[in-house]
Amino acid sequence: MPTVWIPPLLRELTDGQETVTVPGRTVGEVIQALEERFPGIQERLCQGNRLRPGITVTVDGVLGTKGLREPVAKESEVHFVPAIGGG
Repeated sequence: MPTVWIPPLLRELTDGQETVTVPGRTVGEVIQALEERFPGIQERLCQGNRLRPGITVTVDGVLGTKGLREPVAKESEVHFVPAIGGG
């Protein structure tokens, strides 16, 4: 199962866990599996049927370009990366 790295701001929903493993073949399926285990996380990552503005995803170190349809392999590492503002 893919390993998902949880951003610090979302760890309150995962009881402090930095990484979790959940099934899924796409980023969307991974988020659905996260939601089943940690209710409320989908709302923090998604807006409707897409990733929230300001959230990007990397799969195996590669910036995703397909949003929720981004493919995920069984041994993938998935990172949700919140945008960092500043100037």
